[in-house]
Amino acid sequence: MKISRVSVYQVDLPLKEGNYNWSGGKSVSVFDSTIVKIETDEGITGWGEVCPLGPFYLPAFGQGARAGIFELEDVIIGANPLELGKLNRNMDIALKGHPYVKSAIDMACWDILGKKAGLPCCELMGGRYGEDFALYRAISQESPEEMAMKIATYRKEGYRRFQLKVGCSDVDLDIARIHAAASELESGDILIADANTGWLKHEALRVCRGVKDIDVYIEQPCATYEECLAVRQHWDGPFVLDESIDSLTPLIQGHNDLAMDVINIKISKFGGLTKAKQARDLGVELGLGMTIEDSWGGDIITAAISHLAHSTVPGNLFTSTDFNSYVTVSTAHGAPQRIDGRMSASKEPGLGVEPIPEVLGDSLFVLE
Repeated sequence: MKISRVSVYQVDLPLKEGNYNWSGGKSVSVFDSTIVKIETDEGITGWGEVCPLGPFYLPAFGQGARAGIFELEDVIIGANPLELGKLNRNMDIALKGHPYVKSAIDMACWDILGKKAGLPCCELMGGRYGEDFALYRAISQESPEEMAMKIATYRKEGYRRFQLKVGCSDVDLDIARIHAAASELESGDILIADANTGWLKHEALRVCRGVKDIDVYIEQPCATYEECLAVRQHWDGPFVLDESIDSLTPLIQGHNDLAMDVINIKISKFGGLTKAKQARDLGVELGLGMTIEDSWGGDIITAAISHLAHSTVPGNLFTSTDFNSYVTVSTAHGAPQRIDGRMSASKEPGLGVEPIPEVLGDSLFVLE
């Protein structure tokens, strides 16, 4: 089998709540999603998506994804989409770094692999565990009272895990946010205080001291791994690393340094499902909890997340996410939907989604 044609589309995904706010005053209201269609000489088509959280979260942005895909033309066209390891190595040789650029390509090839095998991707990724899995809800940065109120609202939708966006320079305000959110928790709820690298080390240590009486996970408090490790050594509760874990090397180092209890595996941060699965499998062997997700996305990314999450050993799957619940535009039929705070992967071959042509519109460019 060979890749014969790649079509690239751009879709805006407005946020239902209007704005998504996190550390450092960052905010996004419309997400710039890139959708990729890969066609093969055997008539099997695969779909992928990459959607950075704006240009100021990770070193990634929408136009960069599309420009990078254009640069990869020579190693994509004519390649065998079933040879995922070979294709990924060739993309890494042709374009150094920029893993997010390669994510949608790799994702679409997994879709093709599943369709060729006649199996859902999750069954090819290790097997389907149980009927569904638990989701978390991100709580956009607002006043302590508004954030606490949203926990009660989202619990009515079935969520029991809440990721509180903190990480501002007003440490007392962040401490108040965590206390207010904790006051709304019920038995079985889990609270994560995610600073998204927003605190300096001394600020993170003040927060840890200010919430030491609360059952809360502290997530990625500082920008560097070394700063996060220093904070971890002064915090008695569970600790999560996200932005610092972008390949197997920091994952292994973090495990050896006892730097974290949970890691966040974002598909595009690793460069696609192939490398995200490698990290997931290593995380299982190392006994880590894992949140399976991506930077952002719509129906296709949510489908990819669901397959990787549903094939993760339940004891290691900390939580996952349902990005298509956050946005106003549906881009594909067959995408997984949240039911009472939980989700399951499609049982159809591949990712199990079929994009809606009138939503995608005309392609921006075609490689062939």
